[in-house]
Amino acid sequence: MRVGSAARPLGLLLGYGADLVLGDPRRGHPVAGFGRTAAALERRTYRDSRAAGALHAGALVAAAAAVGTLAERAARGPVARTMLTAAATWAVLGGRSLRREAAAVSGLLETGDLPGARLRITHLVGRNPESLDEAGLARACVESVAENTADAVVAPLLWGAVAGVPGLVGYRAVNTLDAMIGHRSRRYEKFGWAAARLDDLANLLPARMSAALAMVLAPVVGGSPCAAARAVRRDAGRHPSPNAGPVEAAFAGALGRTLGGVNIYGHTVQDRGTLGEGPAPRPSDIARAVRLSAAVDAAAITVGAGAAWWIGSRRR
Repeated sequence: MRVGSAARPLGLLLGYGADLVLGDPRRGHPVAGFGRTAAALERRTYRDSRAAGALHAGALVAAAAAVGTLAERAARGPVARTMLTAAATWAVLGGRSLRREAAAVSGLLETGDLPGARLRITHLVGRNPESLDEAGLARACVESVAENTADAVVAPLLWGAVAGVPGLVGYRAVNTLDAMIGHRSRRYEKFGWAAARLDDLANLLPARMSAALAMVLAPVVGGSPCAAARAVRRDAGRHPSPNAGPVEAAFAGALGRTLGGVNIYGHTVQDRGTLGEGPAPRPSDIARAVRLSAAVDAAAITVGAGAAWWIGSRRR
């Protein structure tokens, strides 16, 4: 392996390891800084129109990718490029934080602390938790683990493998904007349209890769790859999200549980269809979902690092 072609895959591996051990940076998180910048810009750019929203999202994503491009060009030598890629990867991944929050919800449910679990689940989902019982909270947590496995780990690793630091920070900019303005509400129905569609596009391949890995790795949680594949084939299209559907269906099939159903977001009621078959998730299923998520993450970094090395070697 040439030293130059190793910088990107090694950086991805180091950044993944940093997230695995350390989790999100405690202070000065770049993603939080981007969010503050986006919110400040929104106060100037907001109009109740798709065009204004597209300009807002396009400018922010382009700026983030440009910063990544300039930083990558400024990094001289393989060591500097490796460390830059590692730092960017660590900053954009959220695997450890996802697992920590899911474990916290699981612990509260196991002790019967429903009020505490309802409060903690808001760290993971946007739905209204007040009407959720134990089964509803467990389902919300498992669904969040599934969807965020793709959004917070697999997708950034794939974009980092293909496009390096610009891909890492550009993807995270897209995903952050979708979280901020991409949801349906009176304010963002038009202004957030472009951010939501851009996120759909950016996650098109990563979501399906996540679903495929969850199918293959179903035995890690005592599940069947065939059952997971059947759930994806039969049920993914019932979900209103083109990307969350395959991933959540794959997790449902792998876990042998039924996900989906009616969710309440503020004053909006959304039917996400029925995914998988079997009983509703129990609190103990959260730990199984976390275990499957960790296995998918490990497979994704293996695939991502291998793809990054192959791309680097082809360019030389």
